[in-house]
Amino acid sequence: MTSPRAQRIRILGLPLDDVTLVEAVNLAKSWCTDAGTLRQIVTLNPEMVMAARRDPAFRAVIETATLVTADGIGLIAAAWLRGTPLRGRVTGVDLVEAFAAAGLRLFLLGAAPGVAERAAGVLEQRFGATVVGTWAGSPRPEDASAALVRIAATCPQVLCVAYGAPAQDLWIARHRSELTLAGVRIALGVGGTFDYLAGIVPRPPVMIRRLGLEWLYRLIRQPWRWRRQLVLPYFAALATLEAIRARLGPAT
Repeated sequence: MTSPRAQRIRILGLPLDDVTLVEAVNLAKSWCTDAGTLRQIVTLNPEMVMAARRDPAFRAVIETATLVTADGIGLIAAAWLRGTPLRGRVTGVDLVEAFAAAGLRLFLLGAAPGVAERAAGVLEQRFGATVVGTWAGSPRPEDASAALVRIAATCPQVLCVAYGAPAQDLWIARHRSELTLAGVRIALGVGGTFDYLAGIVPRPPVMIRRLGLEWLYRLIRQPWRWRRQLVLPYFAALATLEAIRARLGPAT
């Protein structure tokens, strides 16, 4: 698949589209009127970049995604350092809320039992969302059929999968054919979005988000995340080195 925009850059070898939230939602609405194949959206962050460098299957999913957005201040900074600045972040939470406000039919898959239902209630109350189904499920192969049956029965336009990266993105790619037959037009991994919406994990305050310090806020609230965040300094070092090389240009 090709990017829906001409402006697609690469950070550490992975694609990243320069789209605003409004543009992403407009694209989604147009895709929902198209009877073609399913479009996969990946909301990329530095942890996912580092995971994809180790996992060829995950890297392939990102490469073939229709839209790859910057979900993480690290990618915004890396793009700026390269001299190819992005116009903003488009996070999983932002997309789910915007799709809900746009009136698209949503199915919420994943998170702990009961969380998707609570998230659906919040979306319905705040945005008048049309949530046609919820299911906790799991990314395990033996649980896929139960989820796919429920999805097919409700015919959602957008499937939001909260299994955590890379499991959620790999699950979507693995079941692309079944999801297309079920009428799903857009599928995206949304990580901890349902937990945020349901109030189980508080979302960082607006000022913290604007400063790009969500990683620090989450680390303070959830100290167990420290192991996952060990890759962030490595990402920063690699992205900075890549930016320097890009600025210098090819050796003469």
